Amino acid sequence: MNFDTLGLIPELLQAVAARQYATPTAVQAEAIPAVLAGEDVMALAQTGSGKTAAFALPLLQRVQEEMEEGSKQRKVRILVLVPTRELSGQVGQTIEALAEHLPKKLKVAVIYGGASINPQMMHLRGGADIVISTPGRLLDLLDNNALSLKDVATLVLDEADRLLDLGFADEIKRILEQLPDKRQNLFFSATFSPAVKKLALGMLHEPVRIAIADLIENLPDIAQRAIAVDGDKRTRLLVYLIKEQQWERVLVFVATKYASDTVSNKLKKAGIKAEAFNGDASQGARQHMLTDFKANRIQVLVATDLAARGIDVAGLPAVVNYDLPRSADDYIHRIGRTGRAGASGTAISFILAEHEMHFRLIEKRQDKRVPRETLPGFEPAAIAANQTDSEASPDAPTGGIKGKRKSKKDKLREQAAKDGQPG
Repeated sequence: MNFDTLGLIPELLQAVAARQYATPTAVQAEAIPAVLAGEDVMALAQTGSGKTAAFALPLLQRVQEEMEEGSKQRKVRILVLVPTRELSGQVGQTIEALAEHLPKKLKVAVIYGGASINPQMMHLRGGADIVISTPGRLLDLLDNNALSLKDVATLVLDEADRLLDLGFADEIKRILEQLPDKRQNLFFSATFSPAVKKLALGMLHEPVRIAIADLIENLPDIAQRAIAVDGDKRTRLLVYLIKEQQWERVLVFVATKYASDTVSNKLKKAGIKAEAFNGDASQGARQHMLTDFKANRIQVLVATDLAARGIDVAGLPAVVNYDLPRSADDYIHRIGRTGRAGASGTAISFILAEHEMHFRLIEKRQDKRVPRETLPGFEPAAIAANQTDSEASPDAPTGGIKGKRKSKKDKLREQAAKDGQPG
């Protein structure tokens, strides 16, 4: 199937060609005709599947057809709700790029919290055709009468599961109350938890249902590895992997802002260009980091799950889970930062003994066993103490770790290793 078989106008086909989209992805092939027809859509599609273009292309075509010539005051016809500042910016950039060749020029407004509201209010003077926003800032602007939603023809919930994960359920409810009852609803989510299904069923009318197979099956070019290691050896192991694998760029996920700062500082001391990407950095600083990361001026971003959605870096070779994510769904979103758009990638997880059972739950969720590895010089103390020269290679899978009760001697060895080897 080609894009020219989906009913798109020549100007959008020109934009598709300019962005080097060869053929439609699975979600694009199913969603574009449905959106053009005005149908509600309920789509299960992971990040990296091309879902932004799946809704942007047909909506740009429809808004072109419905725009009033000579109108000075623009009306918000399309509202896209997203969970994070990063995703709002990337969706806005994609929509503006796809709209570049359209005969009727559109005004796209990207608004989000964490930045001054006054410039956003100024930008909205005279209205806008398309608004991409995080829920909280949208409500702030509505409270200040900076825009109206009474003419919205299509509502898009992008990353609906993440919107709920971040606690936006009440905000979404308030926004829905200000929208016209008669409208098109497009619902895109990487997972469908009971809360997500409840929200979807309350919004959608006889939706076209799109389920793009199994999430992991749609990530065939991501090689997953699980390396057993003690917590205090992780940073040295990370430095070793970065240098040994010669990664030009790598995204490292940690659990906390403190860990993000700590690990990035240790990498800098090891001569690696690294930055901490977390909520303490301003929006401008984070955008600057992303720009430098994409341009290979930063080799490593050490990020909290703030970055699990909304970061799209072409050709990112590797993702490292320095800390495991809280949920199996977050694991899928994290590793989905690599292996995008047909490229190959590697996802490595550091497995501490106390987190073995949690990783087994992640494996069960994706119905995939990831063999455990150990690397020479970084073996967990409990394994190193029990392994002799005649035993299996240290690169061989070590099997389950959690559940083995440590002897007093093992605990003393672990403590001695921690005292003598910094993280």
